[in-house]
Amino acid sequence: MDGERADLESAIQYAKKYLENLLSFYGLNTEIRATAEDEVIELNVPSTHMNGFLIGQRGDTMRSLQFITSNALKNNGYQYNRVNIDVAGYKKARADRLVETAEDWVRRVKETGESMELRPMNAADRRIIHKLASESELLTESVGEGRDRHIILKPSETITKSEKNPRTDTPKDQLNPPT
Repeated sequence: MDGERADLESAIQYAKKYLENLLSFYGLNTEIRATAEDEVIELNVPSTHMNGFLIGQRGDTMRSLQFITSNALKNNGYQYNRVNIDVAGYKKARADRLVETAEDWVRRVKETGESMELRPMNAADRRIIHKLASESELLTESVGEGRDRHIILKPSETITKSEKNPRTDTPKDQLNPPT
């Protein structure tokens, strides 16, 4: 266990130094906060005048930095090479907004009992949706390939059964009033 922790610490320090050196190439000398969560190296770049450049359009540059750093770890033989880079809290804020929207989707699926096909999204966003749906007792399925990969939210059997047999103290004749 201590050897694994030392390997992880070594990988964290390498990734931190690698990203700091990469950013210094662009004239940004900043201290990066580095931690690990569930064997994923978390690198947080503080807010600077270069936020827009480092984040890129829809986070593309940030994901590229993540890919480069991860590959540097792999190429140097590190066992731990999953990396998550966040610039100025961009990913956290985006995830929070996605959770708010996803809560509406979950509510809609629970109310209607019908599946909902979501728009294509990246792997990180899909993980957030899978987790939230699981906590809400919904089923999920990822379908499609590449940039078209998306999630289908499905009601669980317990939700579907409870909607078919509603429990209520209302007399049966008032459940579906004549029109």
